[in-house]
Amino acid sequence: MPADLPYFDTSYLVRLYLRDDGFEKVREVAGSATAIVSAWHAQAEVVSAFHRALREGRLESGPYLAVVAQFISDSKDGFYHWLPLTDPVQQRLEGFFRKASSETFLRAADALHLACAAEYGFKQAHSHDSHFLNAAPLFGLIGVNVIPSQNN
Repeated sequence: MPADLPYFDTSYLVRLYLRDDGFEKVREVAGSATAIVSAWHAQAEVVSAFHRALREGRLESGPYLAVVAQFISDSKDGFYHWLPLTDPVQQRLEGFFRKASSETFLRAADALHLACAAEYGFKQAHSHDSHFLNAAPLFGLIGVNVIPSQNN
């Protein structure tokens, strides 16, 4: 895997298609890359996020179907490199949770992202999720968020 390819979690992947807060900055990062890398399970998370936008009324039926089709097409065309969720990824995730303090909050899907990025040798992982970003160093990663804070 080329070191210059960015690793995106689902919060960033969705912003490549939807105009969620900070989508412009995420698209700038993606625009300078030849491909985007993510864990295999992100495919399900992205399609689920699109459906959530439909359910919440942020997308109508036609645009929803179009964005799903575009995502599938981009994936088939090789814009994404989907990293397999292997036994070593799972073992890294389990090791994290064995050592995590009782105050640590991290969803399983985000832990899979972080374990996957670390296992495949990434140094950074992009996300807008605060729990993901806080846990990144515990996986030996630098959490990167290019989306400006709403509190500025």
